[in-house]
Amino acid sequence: MQEELVEETVELAGREVTLLRPPSADALIDEDAFDEDEFLPYWAELWPSGVALARVVGCLKLSGLRVLELGAGLGLPSLAAALAGADVLATDWAADAVALLRENARRNGIALRVELVRWDKPGRLLVEAPWGLVLGADLLYEKRNAEQLLELLPQLGGEVLLAEPGRPFAKAFLERWQAEALGDRVYRLRLP
Repeated sequence: MQEELVEETVELAGREVTLLRPPSADALIDEDAFDEDEFLPYWAELWPSGVALARVVGCLKLSGLRVLELGAGLGLPSLAAALAGADVLATDWAADAVALLRENARRNGIALRVELVRWDKPGRLLVEAPWGLVLGADLLYEKRNAEQLLELLPQLGGEVLLAEPGRPFAKAFLERWQAEALGDRVYRLRLP
C-alpha cells in the first residue's frame, strides 16, 4: 500500500467518522497480482454504493445482531452497523483493505472484527452462519463475483442488503431474488 493516505470525514449513523484511504486506487495496481488472480484494488475507492448502503444501515436498529459484510473495502457499511450496535465481521480479499479498515475502526473507537476472506474459500463465514444480516456494496462488477455470490449468499442465512449501481451482471443476479428497493439502488434480497 502507498505510504501517503488522505483523510476524509464522513457521517455515519449520526456520527462523524474520519477515514484514511489511498488517494488513488489506480496507483495501487500491481501487474503481477493482476496476472496471477485478476486482482485490482477496487477496495481503495470510496464508492457511492458503499456510502448509500452505510446510510441505510445507519438508520437500522441493529443492537446485538450479528452482521457480516462481504467485499468490505473501506468498510463504511460495517462501520455504520457497528455504530448501530451490531456485532460485525467485515471481510475482504485484499490484505491492504483489511489492514486499513482495522486501523480506521481503531482510530474512530469502533469495535468490529475484520478478516481476510475469499468467497471461493468461505469456510470461516460458513462456520459462523447463520448471520442476522449480510451486507454488500457494489459486488457484482465481474461475472465470477455474481456466480460466487449466488452460491454463497443462501448459505450465510439472514437478511441480505445489497447496494448495486447497475453493473452489467446485476440484472440477472437480482432476478434470482425477491428484491425490495430500500433506497436509491439499495435492495433487500430474499430467496423466492
